[in-house]
Amino acid sequence: MLFGSIISSPRGNLSLQQALNLANLYLENAEKSTDYDICLVLCHDVEVSLSQVKKTIRKIEDEAMRERIAHVYIEVGRLLERLDYSSEAKAFYKKALKFG
Repeated sequence: MLFGSIISSPRGNLSLQQALNLANLYLENAEKSTDYDICLVLCHDVEVSLSQVKKTIRKIEDEAMRERIAHVYIEVGRLLERLDYSSEAKAFYKKALKFG
């Protein structure tokens, strides 16, 4: 157990709302971070949370929720642009178009 996790993550069991809230928390912290590397790690965590959201959203036709998801993708794209990751930002914008 030296390199294992002490607490297992319930990420796979989160509801759509919880996964989106988690993505927003990561995004807020990434935007506040003054450390470039930490910001990138948090952007990756946003992407992982949004991946979980994508798996769930296919079953839901809630347009307001789809717009909220698109907004998170757009905001991550903007942040990545500021970090000079323009091709990655474009990928996030493209995903946003699928939702909003």
